[in-house]
Amino acid sequence: MTTQNLAALEQELNMMIGTGKAMEAFEKFYADDIVMQENFEEPCVGKEANRAREIAFFASVEQMHGVTNPTFAVGDDVTFSEWTMDLTFKGGMRVNMRQAARRLWKDGKVVHERFYYSKG
Repeated sequence: MTTQNLAALEQELNMMIGTGKAMEAFEKFYADDIVMQENFEEPCVGKEANRAREIAFFASVEQMHGVTNPTFAVGDDVTFSEWTMDLTFKGGMRVNMRQAARRLWKDGKVVHERFYYSKG
């Protein structure tokens, strides 16, 4: 896969996430054997387990005030993107979150994704 092709996939994935279509993007772009990891927590393995985790996260959000993805970078089978999110969780806790996502790609699918952020 060329870096140009990978950049187009990353851009489409990020656009879908940023416009509220995260679960549609998950189904389209993530491999069946996807490994996802939050910071230094234990990885979550497999599409079914990660689908459930993603659904639980979005179910915990009361309102998304804004999501931006201003930059991303592409290397050989790897992409990096920076995100800012302004969210209110159920129960009223509002957070402004910044995170970086590192994705490893194979055959046009994300096979490993790790999020880096500080809890503050």
